[in-house]
Amino acid sequence: MAYRVELTPKAAGELAALPRHVRKRIVRWLVLLGDNPHREGTKKLEGRGELRRVHASKDYVIIYTVRKREVLVLVLRVAHRKDAYRGL
Repeated sequence: MAYRVELTPKAAGELAALPRHVRKRIVRWLVLLGDNPHREGTKKLEGRGELRRVHASKDYVIIYTVRKREVLVLVLRVAHRKDAYRGL
């Protein structure tokens, strides 16, 4: 079952601000998450409810939640690993 992938306005802005080569890698991961949001390499964040994360590159993290009823992957953050978890 394919999931629809949506970005929050904050995540969309963070993605747009990244260098082009990093954006390409993030977009590839977003497509993969649409196919299977629980794929190998993803991890549930402890103490954060249903939030999950995947390291899309060495330095950048995608933080998202899966809404099964809506068949939706909602991306909350696309940020450098040092900043990704602030303000969640």
